[in-house]
Amino acid sequence: MALPHKESSPIFADAAVGTLRLMGYLALACVLMVLDHRNDWLHRARYAASVAVEPIYRAAAWPGEAVHNLRTAFTGHGELVDENRHLREALLLAQARLNRMNAIAAQNTRLKQLLDTRRMLGMDVQLARLIDVDLGPARNRVVIDAGAREGVHVGQVVIDAHGVMGQVVEVLPHTSVALLVTDANHSIPVVDERSGLRGIAHGSGAPDRLIVSDIPLSADVKVGDRISTSGLGGRFPAGFPVGTITKVGPDPSGMFAQASAKPAAALARSGEVLLLRDQPEQVGPPKAAPLVGPPASLAGSSGAAKSHPPLAGEASPRGARAGAGHRLPDGEAVSQR
Repeated sequence: MALPHKESSPIFADAAVGTLRLMGYLALACVLMVLDHRNDWLHRARYAASVAVEPIYRAAAWPGEAVHNLRTAFTGHGELVDENRHLREALLLAQARLNRMNAIAAQNTRLKQLLDTRRMLGMDVQLARLIDVDLGPARNRVVIDAGAREGVHVGQVVIDAHGVMGQVVEVLPHTSVALLVTDANHSIPVVDERSGLRGIAHGSGAPDRLIVSDIPLSADVKVGDRISTSGLGGRFPAGFPVGTITKVGPDPSGMFAQASAKPAAALARSGEVLLLRDQPEQVGPPKAAPLVGPPASLAGSSGAAKSHPPLAGEASPRGARAGAGHRLPDGEAVSQR
């Protein structure tokens, strides 16, 4: 009896076909990869596929970008505000430090000029600082931080590195008030450094103008001449710069000339000043010059070797011993028996 023929299972048949198909696809992919690597055949196809797929990528990424933008807009605003505030504070602090450094540099320059002036003068001066400035039409005064306790007295001359500023008119224990040369109540004897003409410079009340009045019409005074203290009156020492002539013309009466001058001192800019101390004046005639001669040791030895000759009307030692005898022409005395 013949046995019935058994047909193979379709499951295994489909698996074999799928395996063969997969191997064919892999082989085709390898061939295409090699050909594309060597000849770049699929570049156009790949570029077209990328262009077609790009909108899909953008659409898929849009929700995430929108959420990120919203989060940045709501949460980053406060951080930006804080950061902006901190940056503004840092900028203001840096500007303040820079301005302070500029002020310190300017102060150092002024102090150096004052020290140079002190060395150049070779006089006893006192450094002081301005603590208040009153420049107005009524009066021109400054307040300095030195008073009676520091040795300041009324009438002391105040100068800066450029010229005469004024004089002390009021003294308190630790502060003093100085009247500036531009005050309407101040006058100072001056001399024209070029022509030697003397005059009196009065304050005009303006902080940048002096008036030299009662100048003869024929006097040699020109614009640009420098005027300095003449030393007359004994208050202001001679030779300190006072100002520069800026204008010369007749006075209201027409009988004299009048000149305007710009003060030499930096009245509106000085922060430190020098106070001139009174110089001791010599009393009586000057001291005699020392005698010039040989050293004391040589003078003593020569005096011992030689006897001092007798002066006129003076008896010699031998005559003195002889008593009241007659004197011979050669100066010898003969005693009387």
